[in-house]
Amino acid sequence: MIQFMKETCGNLDAALRREWLETNGLGGFASSTIVGLNTRRYHGLLVAATKPPVGRVVMLSKLEETLSIESQHFDLSANRYPGVVHPQGFRYLKQFRLDPFPVFTYEIEGIEIEKIVFMIHGENSTVVQYELKKNNHPERIKNLRLELRPLIAFRDYHSTTHENSAINSALEQRSGLATITPYRGLPSLHFAHNAVELQKTGDWYRNLEYDAERERGLDFSEDLFNPCVLRFDLRLRRQASVIASTEQRDAAQVTDYQQAEITRRRDVAASLPLVSGMDHDAFAQDLADVADQYIVSRGDQKTVIAGYHWFSDWGRDTMIALPGLTLPTGKYEVARSILRTFAQHVNQGMLPNRFPDAGETPEYNTVDATLWFFEAARAYLAYTSDLDFVRNELYPVFADIISWHIRGTRYGIKVDPSGLLASGEQDHGRHGKQIRRRAGPEAVSKHGDGGELEFQSPLLEREHRLFIRRHQWRAARSVDPPQPDLRGELDPQHAVARTREEGGREGPRASAHAIWIAQSGVHRSAVPWSIHRWPLGA
Repeated sequence: MIQFMKETCGNLDAALRREWLETNGLGGFASSTIVGLNTRRYHGLLVAATKPPVGRVVMLSKLEETLSIESQHFDLSANRYPGVVHPQGFRYLKQFRLDPFPVFTYEIEGIEIEKIVFMIHGENSTVVQYELKKNNHPERIKNLRLELRPLIAFRDYHSTTHENSAINSALEQRSGLATITPYRGLPSLHFAHNAVELQKTGDWYRNLEYDAERERGLDFSEDLFNPCVLRFDLRLRRQASVIASTEQRDAAQVTDYQQAEITRRRDVAASLPLVSGMDHDAFAQDLADVADQYIVSRGDQKTVIAGYHWFSDWGRDTMIALPGLTLPTGKYEVARSILRTFAQHVNQGMLPNRFPDAGETPEYNTVDATLWFFEAARAYLAYTSDLDFVRNELYPVFADIISWHIRGTRYGIKVDPSGLLASGEQDHGRHGKQIRRRAGPEAVSKHGDGGELEFQSPLLEREHRLFIRRHQWRAARSVDPPQPDLRGELDPQHAVARTREEGGREGPRASAHAIWIAQSGVHRSAVPWSIHRWPLGA
């Protein structure tokens, strides 16, 4: 369990360097610093994926929190305005911990309040619950109230919003639910609550500043709108609950939602082969939980978010990360779904590099994502032996990819006469990582026109593996295994540096063969590149 005590929470500089993240399996998330002071425009309590896993909108930026003890008022939140941090609720923050989701413990005048934040999996819904944990003076204190003021943004998560007259401040109210639809074309935001009183406001909080955006040289100032104030009497009920959601929810179900999320995360950890029978290994469980946050839905299939807060699902990142995120964690169905998702989007022999945030046509500008696609499929097959899926759903796609790379696809990407991959157009960014055309001679080794060593590695690994397969196949049918031709010169481009350990049952053996190929000086003509002639598993 990760936790920070008052020494860290009360030190603003230290606290602002520590951030938390909750995700919903759709690409949406909730995130801030451990003291609740937003330092990024991407921070918010509800960043909804309106076109999962993209179309992300910061709907609810934060809640302004005030605890009233008798006639005294204590602000628990914190914001940065020009030249000042106000209020300074971090001074009352006794502890922050992940257990399993963010838990904030405030202590004021003998009163201890605990706040938890989590998202409902599969929904654009964030639950925030406050609970009175301790009251050292129950007889003396007659007035103990909590006020919450939602601050909404309703804008694309890459931008900021400012005070405007276009906002629709109308607030629809009924028992336990308040709804606002501030702008046409965006979803409504519903606040399910158990407050004793709701009062409409309509105020703008101006000039909140985001430190991280200032450092990045971007727009770092924002205005947020407050539609209402929710008041809770902690003497009548020890728990104050709010569910911010694009769906109409019931605050009375908060405990059920919380238990369901705890159970879901325990199931994630229990399904991890490395953890089964080793429940005491909390670190491994934490890793499994973190890995799970990157796996999200795209339609009825799965994909991988390349990174939070601002990335969507990128082909290259997905294929590199897929084996580690899904195979050791036992998520074979998820791995198959991800491979299927990207196979369905292959176009002209290329894997999409990025699905745009607004949900438009995928971008095809990557050289080596398609090669990593082959490696991800190999890793999947090694773990699962699911040859039917690879043969029936992936192999036709692979054959088409090879065909396109023989005759050439976008941006002049094709196999050159030496058998290496080249890219000939200098005016387009092509991730390979966008194929860097000029990164300096010390950073990039080139072969011919555009044949960077960086993206030759996965291509050559595939060639080497196919050579190994053919060599092993022939050796199994010969009394005297054929000897490799050692007369050709070793092409430096074929001396592939293997920097990661292979997974699967054949990993060490295959690695040894690949190293032998490089060390023995096998000429490149001995390594067949025509993958379509050698079926997977042959």
